[in-house]
Amino acid sequence: MFKKHWLSILVAFVIPLVTVFWWWGGFNAVSITEAQRGPYRFAYLDHQGDFSKLPDTQRQVRRLLEEQHIRKGAMITVLLDDPRKTERKQLRAQTGYLIDAAAQVGEPLKAGSIPARPVLVAEVHAAALLAPSKAYQALHDYLKARQLDIRMPTVEIYASPVEVYKVGDLSVEMER
Repeated sequence: MFKKHWLSILVAFVIPLVTVFWWWGGFNAVSITEAQRGPYRFAYLDHQGDFSKLPDTQRQVRRLLEEQHIRKGAMITVLLDDPRKTERKQLRAQTGYLIDAAAQVGEPLKAGSIPARPVLVAEVHAAALLAPSKAYQALHDYLKARQLDIRMPTVEIYASPVEVYKVGDLSVEMER
């Protein structure tokens, strides 16, 4: 049976899946560089729990910034805990958007800043659903080859459309 229908299976399932993976940047390479990044100023909300729920918190921040008439830049997330070493419900992050240095944010939003600093940067052009796993895996492989490991906190900056299925540019920064 399989021999008779292999072409149909290929056309109906395999080719569309590979095409979507390609379209979302699944085959794009991750570049790793040493750089000087920052300073950044951002509006954020604290997030505790599963990192897969970060987009929900991000949407809250976007809505609050719109209500406060504050122009937002790229999405930013500061991951404070390593998900390999911390229970999901205990994971902590700060997630929001880059804002102008003079912007005044009102509660419940908080304003944070990150000074200029030397970092190791993993950059990839991919959809938000794929980009973090690609970037962190490449960063992990790069560091492992040097007998090092990922250190938290890391800073993720994602310049993309709001929709998670559209392609944008993610950079993951880890202090050197």
